[in-house]
Formats: sequence, structure tokens, C-alpha cells
Amino acid sequence: MQFTSTQKRTATWCLIAALVVLALWLLGPVLTPFMVAAVLAYVLTPVVDKLDNMGRGRLPRVLAVLLVETLFILALLSVMLLVVPIFAKELPLLREQLPVLAARLNDSLGPWLAQFGVKLSLDVESIKTFVFKYLNANFEDAFGSVMSSLKLGGSVALTIVGNVILIPVALFFLLNDWSRFVTRMVELVPPKMRASFDSFTQEADKVLGQYLRGQLLVMGVLAIYFSVALALFRFDLAVPVGVFTGLAFFIPYLGFGLGLILAMLAGLLQFGSWYAVLVVAGVYGAGQLVESIYLTPRLVGERIGLHPLAVIFSLLAFGQLFGFLGLLIALPASAVLLVGIRRVRGSYLASKLYQG
Repeated sequence: MQFTSTQKRTATWCLIAALVVLALWLLGPVLTPFMVAAVLAYVLTPVVDKLDNMGRGRLPRVLAVLLVETLFILALLSVMLLVVPIFAKELPLLREQLPVLAARLNDSLGPWLAQFGVKLSLDVESIKTFVFKYLNANFEDAFGSVMSSLKLGGSVALTIVGNVILIPVALFFLLNDWSRFVTRMVELVPPKMRASFDSFTQEADKVLGQYLRGQLLVMGVLAIYFSVALALFRFDLAVPVGVFTGLAFFIPYLGFGLGLILAMLAGLLQFGSWYAVLVVAGVYGAGQLVESIYLTPRLVGERIGLHPLAVIFSLLAFGQLFGFLGLLIALPASAVLLVGIRRVRGSYLASKLYQG
């Protein structure tokens, strides 16, 4: 059976794509910091280029890179510090009210569950012992326990610290030499395919830009929604919890889960009743519903041309294949794949094989 040049070229690219996917799957833990740095470099490079152009050669690019990366790291730390007032206020309350909440839960739920043959008996004394041992510890004891746990999980700690150091370093070099890296990659494309490749990358870049703008809109809307909704129900930490939840939605599912846990904890410790549970369940349930059915499909999915079912499938599939990294790159990678699928479909519909 003879293969045409087009078929051979298609098979070659499919093989290359399969090898790339296999490498990502096998080297996922090693590639994660570099992939994160590459995604950040792609997002931040236009800002560095604007500063570089504004300097008109008088401002070294390395200074523009340092400025942008520093501002980005400070913004990221500011978002992470949103949880500091939550823990600073809630930990003392947790120390005081956890035994009380446990006793109240035992007294209220125990008789009700007993009607269905379910026995619930919380050991309040053990909970008090736990609170006295861990939540009453001073800073030195807490620091010592953290250090001992780091020694026990040395490989995990080393990986975390290594990524924290490696990602900014890799990001610096990628931002500084981004155009050089892109040029060298483009040089590997055969001259006959250069026009098609340039067209593909331009379309993919447009789709990815639309994705990022849509995702930022979703995060902003959700941050405002959760902050206002929790404030209406008199939550003291409505703004930090709401903003953190909205921004954490950049990581699908995980961001929602973290925000839900923080809001539930803050509500239980502030009100100490089922009111907090019902409010948080209602606010976060409605927010997740609106985000899944309307915001992400409309502001993200429609911008990049993905059906809502395709958005859900891409998140699950990439998460299964690549773990946490997969959740981060699921929708951007799906957007690029969509561009390729469109072109393959267009070529097939225009081919003699389809037209008979």
C-alpha cells in the first residue's frame, strides 16, 4: 500500500505528538516547574516586551524582566497572604470553640441519628486533649513540629523547596530569551510548512489570549460574588475568604474546595450553629452552579470555541493524565488542540476522500 506525501506528513506529526504526550506523562514531576515557568513566561512576555519597547533600547531587557517578575511574585504573595487574617483570627476561636462545637454536635445529631440505627459518639475529652496539645502550642513548639515533619518527609519538602526556587529562575531565563527560544523552535519547521505553521500559531495565540481574558473575567466576577454574598450574611471575613475563593478558581475544583473549607471554618467559628453551614452551602452551591453552567462556558468556553461538555471532559482528562499540572494546562492545551482539530477537519472536508 502506497502512502501519499500528505499522509506520511500527517503520520509523522501524529507520531511526534504521541511522543510529546508520552514524555509529559513519564516526566511529569520533573517537567512541572518548567511547564509552569513556560506558561507564566507566555503570559508575561507581552508585558516585558512593552516595557522593553518603551525604553527604546535605553532600558536593558534584563531590568524589565526583573521588574515584571518581581511585581508578579509580589502579587502572588499578596493573594497567598489573604489567608493570613483568616488563620490569625480563626485559630484562637478554633482553640476555644472546637470542644464546644463537638459537644453540641454530639448532643444534637446523636439522638437524631439513633432513630435510623446510626450511633454517633464524639469523644469530647480527646478533642480537648488535641486542642490543648496542638493549638495551645507556642511558636517554638509549632516551628519544631513543622521542622520534624519536614525531616520525616524530606523528599517532599525538598521537591517543594526546589520548585519554589526553580520556577522563578526558569521564568527569568525564559522571559529574557523568549524570542530566541521561539526563533530556534520555528527554525526546526521545514520551509515548505512555515506558512501553515505561522498561521496555526497565530490562531492558537489568539485563542489562548481569549482564554486568559475569559478566565480573568470569571475569577473577578466570582471574587466579587463570594465577597458580597458572604458579607450580606454578616461574615466577618467575607472579603478575604471571597477574594481568595474567586482567585483560586484559576485551579478548577481545587480552588472551589479550598474556599469552601475556609468559608465553612470561618462560619462555624463565628456563628457556631447550623446557620453557617446552610449559608455557606447555599452561597457556594449557587456560585459553583453559576460558574459551571454559565460563567466558564460563556466567558471561557465560547471564547475559545469549546462546548461546555468539552470543557468538563478536558479538565477531567488532563487531570487524570497529568495530575495537578493537568488541571493548570487543561483548557489552554484544549484550545490549542481545538485549532489543530479545526484544521484537520477542514482538510478532510476539502479532500477527495470526503468528496468521493
